[in-house]
Amino acid sequence: MSIARIKGFADMFPPDSDQFTRIENTARSVFGRYGFVELRTPLLEFTELFCRSIGEETDVVQKEMYTFPDRKGRSLTLRPEATAGVMRAYIESGLTNREPVSRLFTTGPMFRYERPQKGRMRQFHQINCECLGSHSPMADAELVSMLLRFLSDLGLTDLTLKINSLGCSECRPKFKAALLEYLKGVDRDALCPDCARRVETNPLRVLDCKQPGCRAITDNAPKLIDYNCPDCRAHFDTVLHLLDGQGLAYELDHRLVRGLDYYCRTTFEVVSGSIGAQAAVAGGGRYDGLVKSLGGPDVPGVGFACGMERLALMMGEGNAAASDFYLVAMDAQSRTQGWLLAQNLRDAGLTGEMNFSEGGFKSLMRQAGKSGAKHCLIIGPDEAAQGSVVVKNLES
Repeated sequence: MSIARIKGFADMFPPDSDQFTRIENTARSVFGRYGFVELRTPLLEFTELFCRSIGEETDVVQKEMYTFPDRKGRSLTLRPEATAGVMRAYIESGLTNREPVSRLFTTGPMFRYERPQKGRMRQFHQINCECLGSHSPMADAELVSMLLRFLSDLGLTDLTLKINSLGCSECRPKFKAALLEYLKGVDRDALCPDCARRVETNPLRVLDCKQPGCRAITDNAPKLIDYNCPDCRAHFDTVLHLLDGQGLAYELDHRLVRGLDYYCRTTFEVVSGSIGAQAAVAGGGRYDGLVKSLGGPDVPGVGFACGMERLALMMGEGNAAASDFYLVAMDAQSRTQGWLLAQNLRDAGLTGEMNFSEGGFKSLMRQAGKSGAKHCLIIGPDEAAQGSVVVKNLES
C-alpha cells in the first residue's frame, strides 16, 4: 500500500514550481535594488518565540501552530510566520551593533493547522521583508513602494493599497478607551462569538471582523486616525505625501488594525479583486516595540509579508519553460554520439534531453513532441557515420 501525502501539504511540479521560482527570483531582483539582503532562518523555533511575538490570545498560537516536545521535553514549533524568526536571528547575531539600518528579506514555507482551501494550505509559503533601525516615515513609504514595484514586476493588476495609522503608545490608549465606551453601548448578542470575546481581550480586532453583522455595528465606531497625536499624524502625513509624490494610489481604511501593542503608526494591506474571498495579497506595517519585546534593544522596524500561493493564483496558469532541444538517437551507436553531443550543447548553455531507450521512429518523435522542446535533433546510423544531425523545428 502506497503512502499518501498529508492533507494540506502539496507536491509542486512544473509549471507551478516554475511560478514559485519566478516569484522568488523577481523578489531577489527588486529587493536587491533597495539594498535588501536575503536571510534564511530555521523552520523550527522554540515555541516561546511565537507566543511572545504573535500573542498568547491569538488564534494562531491557540489553535493553529504545529507544536511538539523534542526528546529533552523542550517545546518546539514549526514556524507559522517568518517575522519572529527574523527578529530572533537579528538579535542573536548582534546586527544592531554592526549597522544602523538592516534590510532583510526571507522566503520559504510556513505551517498552520487550519482548514485547507484555495490559496491557503497547511504548508504555505511567504516572502517577508523587514527594515530595522529607522523611525523615519521614509522607511515606511519606501517599503510600500518596493512592495508595489515587486507586484507590478510580477505582472499583477487589479490591486488596491489600503493604509491606516495605528498611533503610538501615547495616543492609542485614548482611542481604545473611546472604542470600549462605544462597544459597551452595542448589543453583545449581535456580535459574532469571536468579537464578543474580543471586546474584553482585544477590542481593536472587532473593527477588523469580516462578519456583516459586526461590520454594521462598528460602522459608526471611533476612528484611529482621529486620535493620533501630533507626532503620529505628522509621520502618517509624510508617508502619504511621499506616496502621492510617486503617483501611487491608496485608500484610507479605518478598519485596518493590528491586535498587538508593539504595532504602531503605519499599517497597510494590498488586496486583490481577482481571487475571491481571500482578497489580501500582502500586509505589513510598523512594529517599533517588537525587537524589545523579544529581549533585544529598543530598535524600530517596519515590514511586510506576501503569500506566495495567492501571488501564483493571481498570476494564473503558468507554462513550463520550453527546453532548446530533444535529441532522438535511433540505435546504440547513435545514442553514444548523441549523448556526447547533448553534453556539448549543455556546455554551450542550451537545455535539453534525449532518449535512453530504443523505440520506433514514430514513438520517439511523439516523446520529442511531448517534451515541449523547441527543436528535435535526430541521429540515426547514417548521421552517426557522417558526423551530422537532422534538426526539426518543433514549434513550426
